[in-house]
Amino acid sequence: MQRNVYFLLLPGVLSLDLTGPAETLRLAGSFNLFYISPLPQVTASTDMVLGQLHPLPDSLPEGSLLVVPGVSDSRHYFATETAAVARHWLQQQKIAITQQKTILVCVCSGALLAAQAGLLDGYQCTTHHNVLERLRQQAPAAQTKENRIFVEDRGVYTSAGITAGIDLSLHLISRYCSPQTALDVAREMVVYFRRSGDDPQLSPWLRYRNHLHPAVHRAQDVISAEPEAEWSLLQVAQKAHVSSRHLTRLFREHVGISVREFHEQLRVAVAEVRLQEGFNLEKAALAAGFSSGRQLRRAQQRGQRSVN
Repeated sequence: MQRNVYFLLLPGVLSLDLTGPAETLRLAGSFNLFYISPLPQVTASTDMVLGQLHPLPDSLPEGSLLVVPGVSDSRHYFATETAAVARHWLQQQKIAITQQKTILVCVCSGALLAAQAGLLDGYQCTTHHNVLERLRQQAPAAQTKENRIFVEDRGVYTSAGITAGIDLSLHLISRYCSPQTALDVAREMVVYFRRSGDDPQLSPWLRYRNHLHPAVHRAQDVISAEPEAEWSLLQVAQKAHVSSRHLTRLFREHVGISVREFHEQLRVAVAEVRLQEGFNLEKAALAAGFSSGRQLRRAQQRGQRSVN
């Protein structure tokens, strides 16, 4: 089933708030994307002109996703006449959103516009940390959450800043398509894995990528492609085109943990997603490459100690 997605665009729209979710949903192959606005064209935060925009429809087809991206300067752009038109139109969608006939998706400061339209009252929500306090002020009846990648509450989704829109889009793909489709899209985008809404931290797929050494990245790519496989240090080193001893030293220097510890944390991440999908402990452990649920539990405990 194809699901319609409508992006509400205003002048100053943050380019990545728009293109990140749009490209993520496009790759899933199950969404029809539409771009609507009070204006026929708008200029994005990167000075890119977005034209041939559809006018605001009276209503949206049942089951549609309505995405409200953030803008580069919400104090300015959400105080314009154009924003007032958009806000009034959002208020007209409130009944459909409340009845979950329309799914509301706010990215970054887009939550502020939704709040001004009264769409977040009574809902749990979040936004970019720079405008979190303003969201509390503009939606005092909402339950504003800190340190969340995204928040889901009865068909209303809100996300933190910028790239969190990609994480939220992957979550939407998982919910409305399948978890496997979300994983496939994440790998295609080289996101490696999705973060959950309750996790303010980077997943191990991203946490240890903040370096520039090509051999270490090659080794990480090898393990990340098949974390459930039985990778020996020698096998990984050969594929990274370095010696085992050199790779061990490079990992300590650039990643801060050993090759084995990195591999184990990826396996734990795989197992935890399988648990979220309904696998029992033993099946989740085996699917991730562990020999038993007990081995998985021990690895989880070691991982928690290394992060803390």
